[in-house]
Amino acid sequence: MALLAAGFGVVIVSGATGTVDVTVAESFKIVAGHLLPNMPWMADGSLTSLQDQAVWRFRLPRTLLAGIAGAGLALAGALMQALVRNPLAEPYLLGVSAGAGVGAVAVITLGAGAAGLTLSGAAFAGALAAAVAVYLLARQGGIVAPTRLILSGVALGSLLSAVTSYLTITTEAQNVFSILFFLLGSVAAATWTQLAVPAAALAIVLAFALLRSRSLNALQVGDETATALGVDVNRFRSQLLVACALLTGAVVAVSGGIGFVGLVIPHISRIAVGADHRRMLPVTVLGGAMFLMAADLAARTVAAPTEIPIGIVTAAVGAPFFLWLMRRGRAAGAGMHR
Repeated sequence: MALLAAGFGVVIVSGATGTVDVTVAESFKIVAGHLLPNMPWMADGSLTSLQDQAVWRFRLPRTLLAGIAGAGLALAGALMQALVRNPLAEPYLLGVSAGAGVGAVAVITLGAGAAGLTLSGAAFAGALAAAVAVYLLARQGGIVAPTRLILSGVALGSLLSAVTSYLTITTEAQNVFSILFFLLGSVAAATWTQLAVPAAALAIVLAFALLRSRSLNALQVGDETATALGVDVNRFRSQLLVACALLTGAVVAVSGGIGFVGLVIPHISRIAVGADHRRMLPVTVLGGAMFLMAADLAARTVAAPTEIPIGIVTAAVGAPFFLWLMRRGRAAGAGMHR
C-alpha cells in the first residue's frame, strides 16, 4: 500500500514538473479529469489547453512507461535469479539488452527504410534473436543448465556489444547522440501507444510467475528437491527463460538499456518481505515501478534544462546501494549466500 501511494504521488509530481508551469494540484486535477467524467474544473477555464497537453499527452505517458519498464525489469531480474539460482543475475544476463542494442543501432545507422523496421521493432527483434541464440547455446542433451546459460549469455552479450561499438564508431557523428541515449536508456519520447506492448508483457509474465510461485520457491532449494516436490525442472526453466526474454525484450525495445533495476530491487524486496515469491514478487514489481519513475523524475530535474539518460541515474543510485548491501552484510539476508 505504501508503494502504491508513493507511486501515485510520483506520477502527480512528475506531471507538475517541466517547462510548462503546472502546480501539483493542477496536475492532480488534469489526471483525475481525464479518468473521471464530468469533472467541473475541466470545463470552467481554470486549466489551459497547454497545461492539459503537457500533463496528459507528454508527462504522464513517459512516467507510466518508466513505471512499466521498472516493474518489468525488476520482475525479470527476480525470475532470472530464480532461474539460475544466482542472486547476482539480472535480466541482461541473457544478452537480450545487447541484442536489442544491435537492432536499434542498426536502424539508427542504416535508416529505418533499410531494415524495414521501426527503432522499437528492430530492438525487440534483436532482443528475441539474442534470447533464442542463448537458449540454443545453453541447451545440451535436452537440458538447460544454469551454468551454461550464464556463460552463453555473457559470451554472446560481449560479442553483440562489440558489434554495437563497431556500428557506433563507423557511423556519422549526428547519429552518435541517438545511439548513446538508447544504450543508456530514456523514456523521453514516450507516447500512449508505446505503453501497450510492455504493459501486456508485464501482465502476462506477472500472472505466470504468481501462478507458479510455489515452483519458484521449490527451485530455490535445489533441482533434486524441486523434482521431489513435483516440479519438471527442465521444462520450468525453459518457460522462465522464455518469460524473461519476452519481458526484457519488450521493455528494452521502448526504454533502451537501463541497468541495476533488475539486480537491486529484488534484493530490497527480499529484505523487506522475505524470499517467498508469493509475497516478494508483488513488492518487487511495485518497487521497480516506483524506483524507475523516481529515477526518470530525477533525470529530468537534476541537470535541468538538460535531460540526462535515465540509465545514468539508476547506475549512480543502484551501484552504491548494492555495494552498501554487501558491506553491511545484509546481502546474506537477501539471498546472496547462494
